[in-house]
Amino acid sequence: MAHGKTTGDFEKTPGWLDWYEGPSKPTFRLPAGAVDAHCHVFGPGAEFPYAPERKYTPCDASAEELFALRDHLGFDRNVIVQATCHGADNRALVDALRRSEGRARGVATVRRDVTEEQLAELHEAGVRGVRFNFVKRLVDRVPTDSLEEIVEKIAPLGWHVVIYFEAADLPDLYDFFSAIKTDVVVDHMGRPDVTKDPDGPEFELFLRFMRENPNVWTKVSCPERLSVTGPRALDGEQHAYTDVVPFARRVVEEFPDRVLWGTDWPHPNLKDHMPDDGLLVDYIPQIATTAELQQRLLVDNPHRLYWPEGA
Repeated sequence: MAHGKTTGDFEKTPGWLDWYEGPSKPTFRLPAGAVDAHCHVFGPGAEFPYAPERKYTPCDASAEELFALRDHLGFDRNVIVQATCHGADNRALVDALRRSEGRARGVATVRRDVTEEQLAELHEAGVRGVRFNFVKRLVDRVPTDSLEEIVEKIAPLGWHVVIYFEAADLPDLYDFFSAIKTDVVVDHMGRPDVTKDPDGPEFELFLRFMRENPNVWTKVSCPERLSVTGPRALDGEQHAYTDVVPFARRVVEEFPDRVLWGTDWPHPNLKDHMPDDGLLVDYIPQIATTAELQQRLLVDNPHRLYWPEGA
């Protein structure tokens, strides 16, 4: 497949940044069994059409391309998260999981009318969670009673809930999130404003949320989305996104058994730049500074959550 193309009867969103072609080989050697615990597949649109209600149209990013990146970077496994451009049509996700031969698990998007049979089929394919997106520019808000119904349906399967929100919205959502009885995984530390003090009240609320709810995990991923001053993960930069480091390092050190990391490939909706995924891997030792922390972040924790039968 040609890099940057969108197949089918679709046109990319104007100004869309395509994923980085020809990423560098990381200098940081990942521990054996490492998991890229947050990535996506897009289409291909000609085979798996994008959802009519989508807020953006990406370039295609296939399972084959994802698995080639996995091998190039040195990961052993992936956790593939349903992208909002596919809505609740999980066919591209399921196809990727089946192609992975057990080396990928998935996080799906489902609606309140999902049936037990449909959930069983997703489980058999490798899905182990559902994602609730609260970022207003990406999705229309779903009533919380609908989400509560979904949680009741997935809980017997041992699935967890992934939540995506921005820091400014946590106060309004705090009680709802705290009431979720399954494991909960927060995407990208709840998108903190890294121009603020990591010891300040906004990030402290997020830390309090994790302290008060031992079922809550978080991904310390996507520094390229959070960074304001950089430097960017480009041109061989070995100390990228230093303004994000104090936030992520604090979370890794306080909650070493409840953190995950992922590339976020193919990096949907980036506006500023497209990072070199090899240099993103080289960012990891800045936030997990010891071999023990790296082992927990990249191997032990994702295996416990997504492959508990072998953890």
